Amino acid sequence: MSLRTQPARRFTPDRIDRTRRVVSRRRARTADLLFVACSTSVAIAVGLYLAYGGLATATDASSMITAAGIVTGLVGTDLILVMLVLAARIPLIDRVVGQDKAMAFHRRLGKPALYLILAHGILLTTGYAMADGQSVVAETVTLFNAPDVALAYLGLVLLVAVVVTSVVAVRRRFSYEAWHLIHLLSYAAVLVAVPHQLSAGAVLADGTWQRVYWLGLYVLAFGSIGVFRFIVPMVRSARHDIRVAAIEQIAPGVVSIHLTGRDLDRLRTRGGQYAIWRFWTGSTWWHAHPISFSAVPTNGTARITVRDLGRGSRALGRVRPGTRVSIEGPYGVFTDAHRSAPRLAVIAAGIGITPIRSLLEDSSLRPGEAAVILRGTDDSQRYLWDEIGSLAGMRGSTVHTMMGARPPGLATWMSAEALGRGVTIGSALPHLLNSDLYICGPQAWTDLVVRDALAAGLPSAQLHVERFDW
Repeated sequence: MSLRTQPARRFTPDRIDRTRRVVSRRRARTADLLFVACSTSVAIAVGLYLAYGGLATATDASSMITAAGIVTGLVGTDLILVMLVLAARIPLIDRVVGQDKAMAFHRRLGKPALYLILAHGILLTTGYAMADGQSVVAETVTLFNAPDVALAYLGLVLLVAVVVTSVVAVRRRFSYEAWHLIHLLSYAAVLVAVPHQLSAGAVLADGTWQRVYWLGLYVLAFGSIGVFRFIVPMVRSARHDIRVAAIEQIAPGVVSIHLTGRDLDRLRTRGGQYAIWRFWTGSTWWHAHPISFSAVPTNGTARITVRDLGRGSRALGRVRPGTRVSIEGPYGVFTDAHRSAPRLAVIAAGIGITPIRSLLEDSSLRPGEAAVILRGTDDSQRYLWDEIGSLAGMRGSTVHTMMGARPPGLATWMSAEALGRGVTIGSALPHLLNSDLYICGPQAWTDLVVRDALAAGLPSAQLHVERFDW
């Protein structure tokens, strides 16, 4: 019997492009399913309430108001638990939509959830007051005498603090560390409200599917946070034993931190991704830093590049070799794996070069497939620029640099000199519409690039954005 050797499968450029489109559509469908799952959870919460005769008790004005208060409370609590799931950094969610989009959705749910919980408290208090024949103030005092309800009011106060400090105008007045500490109150806000939800009335009576559903949702939310925010990072950090090898200053206020560890390639980091890093020194252990990889990890080495943007990041430039480092991640969909178009276009500004550099290193590029624009205000911002053109995959590709300040009074991402020469995003990137465009830089600057790309006709599905903000 003879053995026939199977010919090696050849992946032609057309096949690669078709595969990218198929994978992109599959991810889009999965993202839609995740959104449907979030919406369905709300429908289940209300449906179970109705199925167990929730409206049967609504026989007069006071009981109707009370029923409305219960429904708003159920929907508001459901949304808060969905928010916690989105913030748990579950790998499936990160692979499909990315942590940045998940957190954007998380933030959009914040105000509706708060308004619903506020309505819950107001409607219930009003309904109870009408039924008891006393004022709303007197009813509130009566409710405070019940420990479970008092805890629920405390949870409401904590939730208000979290949502208010998440408003952009307010958030900018806090340091990242202070804001993050306040945001952790959302966990406490949910937990302290659990007793009143399980004990108040017969809404979640023991032995009902309502009780099973809500306990399951609580387990999913807090279990996901416990596993993916704490247990997995602890195990991963211990397994890889990451330590600082050297600190290299590459520009004023900018350092590359070289790391060593065991089997770092098993992190399965894709170029363009980031991780949450914690450096175990006396001045840095309490602060977790979201920082992109500036080079794809090898078996024993990794590199991140950090700009001095505040007290926390400034301290990283002073850590000593040998310092132990914890890692949470890697995260992000700012990778070559999420491409759908035949060509690759890149625009990066300042320290936004860090994920771009590892993205280009990790990308499967054909000769001449990529076009890169590196943007800086002056020569001091040429971070890692000299490494871009020397990457193996960049053979035949173009790298443009755009230096200089933006013209005053104009909303543009380009330099005054480039605008004076009539440069547009289309002229700088002639194959833009046939490309996936990756953009990384400060938020306001990035928004201007996105605006121009969409105005030039680029489909939003071909836009990939990494913003350096919180």
